[in-house]
Amino acid sequence: MFAYINFPKCFLSFFCYLSISTIAFGQSQKTEQDLLAIMAKYQTVGMSVAVVKNNKIIYTKSLGLKDIAEHTPLANEDIFRIASISKSFTATSLMQLIEAGKFSLDDEFSELIGFKINNPKFPNTKITLRMILSHTSSLSDKNGYFDLDVINPNKNPNWAASYNDYEPGKGYEYCNLNFNLAGTLLEKASGERFDQYVKHHLLDPLGLYGGYCVDSLDNKRFVTLYTYNNEKNIFEPSPEAYAPKSEQISHYIMGYSTPVFSPTGGMKISATDLAKYMMMHMNYGTSNRIKIISKKSAQTMQTKLSDDEGYGLALRQITDLIPGKTLIGHNGDAYGLYSSMFFQPKEKFGIVVITNGCKTSYTNDFNDFLKESIRSLYDNLIAN
Repeated sequence: MFAYINFPKCFLSFFCYLSISTIAFGQSQKTEQDLLAIMAKYQTVGMSVAVVKNNKIIYTKSLGLKDIAEHTPLANEDIFRIASISKSFTATSLMQLIEAGKFSLDDEFSELIGFKINNPKFPNTKITLRMILSHTSSLSDKNGYFDLDVINPNKNPNWAASYNDYEPGKGYEYCNLNFNLAGTLLEKASGERFDQYVKHHLLDPLGLYGGYCVDSLDNKRFVTLYTYNNEKNIFEPSPEAYAPKSEQISHYIMGYSTPVFSPTGGMKISATDLAKYMMMHMNYGTSNRIKIISKKSAQTMQTKLSDDEGYGLALRQITDLIPGKTLIGHNGDAYGLYSSMFFQPKEKFGIVVITNGCKTSYTNDFNDFLKESIRSLYDNLIAN
């Protein structure tokens, strides 16, 4: 456990790194000063950002600390567990298999996964893959989501507790279990272990460093995540964010043990590489002439299924983050980390913001630290 250290701006400035910049020095300086002010306001441990304008990364910056105890400065090549933004990697991978003719979005999920996925209150309503990927399946996390036994009638007599009271397809509830199931389907249909599939078919083609398997990554690049303890007024590290999975993997069952890698939140990647991945979606499935998914698949992921939630398939639309702009993306929240990836596909701009710990609040269900950081980056680097 470590007390928060309120670093003065001049000290934090020493730990700033700029690897990509096509903007004027004065503009960069103003941007940095504004970010430091936001960090001070929310007592932020560290943050990494990346900004895309006119379809190019124009700015990357890392500020503050990677590790409080070691007093290690945060750098652009460091990687974070990015939480729920990870869901879009899972959905993108599944779109590849749909394009390959393995299944369709409207196939019944029970038939795809190999055991019964059916809301007992609505036994005649099938739950489809589209419902799973859009959080309209009527599944919930109240029974847990860290393994598939919680919903498998063959393993758990209390499986019915994993369902809500509304009919599948006629309601929305954000649910992590949906995407641990989706990741399992990816593994069953591809014959490739989940983490390896994502590496071979998304990360490697795009030239990105990261992945879902902790044991396959350089642990020296992991950014320590911190939760804020309000009672003690300190930041506490969350080592479980990068807990080794060697023991679980040694007993791994293909097509069932997939939640070990957390398809719902376990991607580890830097802000800069996340921005490169974001550009692929911003360009409807293609980046630097490398096609990851078709334009049709990308548009399907980005199209909201209801006006109330704005959620598509692992991507959501949001209209109140930057006034007058409809943005598409996702955010994440786990182990003290807060992350955000949003882009505008027609205007070709996007912003990634990640912090490994801060004392924040929420307005209209959106993290205030992330919102202020995104607006500051937009005002300084994109609007001007």
